[in-house]
Amino acid sequence: MRAKVAIIGSGNIGTDLMIKVLRLSEHLEMSAMVGIDPASDGLARARRLGVPTTSDGVEGLLEMPDFDGIRIVFDATSAKSHQANAARLMPLGKRLIDLTPAAIGPFVVPAVNLAEHSDAPNVNMVTCGGQATIPIVAAVTRAAHTPYAEIVAAIASRSAGPGTRANIDEFTETTAHAIEIVGGVAHGKAMIVLNPAEPSMIMRDTVYCLVDAPHPGQHNDIVASIESMVAEVAAYVPGYRLKQRVQIAQVPSDQPVHTLTGGVPVTHQVSVFLEVEGAAHYLPRYAGNLDIMTSAALRVAEEIARATAGRGALA
Repeated sequence: MRAKVAIIGSGNIGTDLMIKVLRLSEHLEMSAMVGIDPASDGLARARRLGVPTTSDGVEGLLEMPDFDGIRIVFDATSAKSHQANAARLMPLGKRLIDLTPAAIGPFVVPAVNLAEHSDAPNVNMVTCGGQATIPIVAAVTRAAHTPYAEIVAAIASRSAGPGTRANIDEFTETTAHAIEIVGGVAHGKAMIVLNPAEPSMIMRDTVYCLVDAPHPGQHNDIVASIESMVAEVAAYVPGYRLKQRVQIAQVPSDQPVHTLTGGVPVTHQVSVFLEVEGAAHYLPRYAGNLDIMTSAALRVAEEIARATAGRGALA
């Protein structure tokens, strides 16, 4: 039996996620699309696709006839709204997958730590930059001691809607924290660039790590670990790929990297350049930043539903 799911947020992310559930999911059934604007394209599209809708927000969801049967709720609203939504839904036993920077529940990056948190009542999908880069940070840390990592996520300005722009500060703070918690480094930093170029550019991400890896064999291990991780992420985000070969260079003796590592000695810097192209289910191909969020959220929900299919209900 498929697990019934609802999506709160009828904007671009919520609509793309709905279409992914309808087209791609093996274990999920769309039972509700929730918004606050009766005229939104997302709600109109949901109705055309036969998905029950409400424009009364989470309170409208509570009143929907099939509410009791819904097991998983995706929240694609905002950090502030998710706090209120979680307060209403978690006491009712709903499993929440949070696509906002609220970070009430543990950070989850499917390729890195999904198994650790598959039973959590509320999981947070970090940010688009986090979903794209934290797997690479984790791949480096499992191959070499890595005291510092920073990422730069460059996305098309047209793909950054009001929600993204309103949460820019939360984006950098949440991503940096998740680099440390999930990526496994002592010090993490995150930056985002909204690129106004026309035609719109595909999402690009740069990952920069400082490692203690004096032996050439360790460099081969780092590259192999990164390439393996890229393949794992690409299994659920087909447009995810290395833009060029991994670069590993010796840290110059006069470079004051101790200010970044907290004084921990390092020998080399690892630079990884990524590209994320969207699947164009609803969003344009350049909006890989949004596609990786919905793809990762779908992957989490699929695993939750699959793992609990034999229990008769989601614990």
